[in-house]
Amino acid sequence: MDELTEESEEMEFKISLTEWRDIVETVSAFSNTKGGTIQVGVSDDGKIIGVEVGKNTIEKLANQIKQNTDTPVFPSITLKEKNGKKIIVIKVKESEVKPVFAFGRAFKRVGKSNQRLGSEEIRKLSRQTSKFFWDEQICKDVSLKDIDEEKIRWFLKEAKHERGLNISVDASVDEILSRVKLLKDKTLTNASILLFGKNPQKFFLQTVVRCIRFKGNKPVKPFIDMRVIGGNIIDQVDKALDFVLEHIPKAVWLAGRT
Repeated sequence: MDELTEESEEMEFKISLTEWRDIVETVSAFSNTKGGTIQVGVSDDGKIIGVEVGKNTIEKLANQIKQNTDTPVFPSITLKEKNGKKIIVIKVKESEVKPVFAFGRAFKRVGKSNQRLGSEEIRKLSRQTSKFFWDEQICKDVSLKDIDEEKIRWFLKEAKHERGLNISVDASVDEILSRVKLLKDKTLTNASILLFGKNPQKFFLQTVVRCIRFKGNKPVKPFIDMRVIGGNIIDQVDKALDFVLEHIPKAVWLAGRT
């Protein structure tokens, strides 16, 4: 009989990828508990149904999980065959940094179900993992090609002038990043991408600044002006300031002689 083991605290079955939102919530629950495995193409009672898999199915699923979890989760996703039927196996590790949110909510695994975390549980998890900082974590699937060398050189020049940073102007990019603690195990950290990435939003969609000018004292539509500012954090600060200055009435006058 085409059956797998039962669902448990570390095992979840999903019939198809149409349940992708539930899958993302389960990724959050496993990340906040002991980790676990999600098998797609399997009914709740463990019968293998199989799943249709296209050319970009695995990549699309990985992106859905990454884009809708915070901190982003990168589980192992593989395609396996059981008795002539294809199933997708998603293996999730317990996260070092908790809580992990899905669609802005955090979940935990209790028995065979996912339960939403309350505010006190979220604070408790945060305290337990407070020694881990998101900006210090390794950024997945990046390389030095994703770093804007010109921006780093500008930063080095400014830091030497303002802070007396003792790093040679001829130092390599990886040496500079290592000296300012933006490399971990010779791999780029999340902070390095936010500060010096060519396109940080490629890895972190939410890292944008939204500037809005509205009429009156209430933020209601229609807006007079709205701008979504991307790029690295350094550029975002300058562009956000420019937006504010553009919308501040300024007057110029000549002071009379006394």
